[in-house]
Amino acid sequence: MRPLDASTWPDFASLVERHNGVWGGCWCMSFHSEGVSGKKPPERSRAEKELRVREGRAHAALVYDGPVCVGWCQFGPTDELPRIKHRRVYLQELRALPDWRITCFFVDRAHRRRGVAAAALDGALREIARLGGGAVESYPEDAEGRSASSSFLHNGTVALFEKHGFSRTRQIGKHHWVVTKVVAGA
Repeated sequence: MRPLDASTWPDFASLVERHNGVWGGCWCMSFHSEGVSGKKPPERSRAEKELRVREGRAHAALVYDGPVCVGWCQFGPTDELPRIKHRRVYLQELRALPDWRITCFFVDRAHRRRGVAAAALDGALREIARLGGGAVESYPEDAEGRSASSSFLHNGTVALFEKHGFSRTRQIGKHHWVVTKVVAGA
């Protein structure tokens, strides 16, 4: 695992480019304030993501298989990642914003179901600890007992987070939960 920064940007960009910009050119911008839309070309999302990375305003844990980046887990402070799915329901019972959010996973299609997402989550939690720790929140999908395509589990699964010590806080969608954990600073 290596953190996403200017030195690892080419590795991240290569992963995204191998998958045609991830989810139709998102470049993992959906949860940033700029977001994505059908009117924004993928090249603009790429440029916005690269600028954020070079300015230190985008965080992620990158997972490698040898020299090749094969997956990632995006995390950041809530002001860095203000956009989440199921926001209306989420805000109805909001007591306080977390210090950190984990919003997105992506795994190279040739490496899925091999533990890459778990390694990425481990890396993100280590980076959060290194950066001071605090309350961490995510919004994974409960896939237990039903068929869910791994290519659409961009928020991860509840089971993955529970294996890493997260607790379900509340349900915000038919299959989505708010999960929380406090991470001590390193």
